[in-house]
Amino acid sequence: MLNFVIDIGNTLTKVALFNGYDLKETHVFGGGAKEEVRNLLKLRSIDNAIISSVKENPEDYKDVFEGNVPLLRFSAEDSWWIDNRYRTPNTLGLDRLAGIIGAAALYPESNCLVIDAGTCITYDFIDSERRYFGGVIAPGLQMRLRSMNAFTERLPLVPIEKEFHADYGRDTSEAILAGAMTGTYHELFGFINSYITRFPDLKVLICGGDANFFVSRLKNSIFAHIVEPEPNLVLIGLNEVIHQYNDKNS
Repeated sequence: MLNFVIDIGNTLTKVALFNGYDLKETHVFGGGAKEEVRNLLKLRSIDNAIISSVKENPEDYKDVFEGNVPLLRFSAEDSWWIDNRYRTPNTLGLDRLAGIIGAAALYPESNCLVIDAGTCITYDFIDSERRYFGGVIAPGLQMRLRSMNAFTERLPLVPIEKEFHADYGRDTSEAILAGAMTGTYHELFGFINSYITRFPDLKVLICGGDANFFVSRLKNSIFAHIVEPEPNLVLIGLNEVIHQYNDKNS
């Protein structure tokens, strides 16, 4: 069974092809990717497709599949096997929901903290009984750096430096990096520490475009044994939705 998965984020569109649960291909495109998706489909025989978008009015992909493939547009209602205790489930970002579905699929018997480091950094927890209680939304790296520039008169806009790990800066640019990058690392560390004190068997799954800035430091910390980089977690979650949907309707 070949499943075609499309995840439209704030800045990137990610596409994946699964053979059952086996991830075969991934592609990343900037902005809308309708023609790119059309080209990918030309030489492939697809059984199912799913599309998820964080945007209010995502580009319509129905004509790309030409009605030949069952196309599921992912929504909050497509997670019935998860005990979603979020008070406003229809306002829960679909990328966050897909991430916790992916975590539960990969580690069904574990308590999981999902950290998605993208435009915003989100922290979402799902326990071993598939109960989702809620999460945290915090500014992402670029948002922190840009806001310091935008809301002050003299602070410059500083680019991210992947290898910057200092706890203090020796000039203004380094001080800004320490606040944004090292500050964010300590934020991640603090949330992980808070959860592991309550859930000793915790799994921490990290994804998102900025995850690579923090994974190496976390893998060299006291949490090395519980931190798992999973860049395709949202795609894995969307593929799980297809399987659950087919099982429900079989």
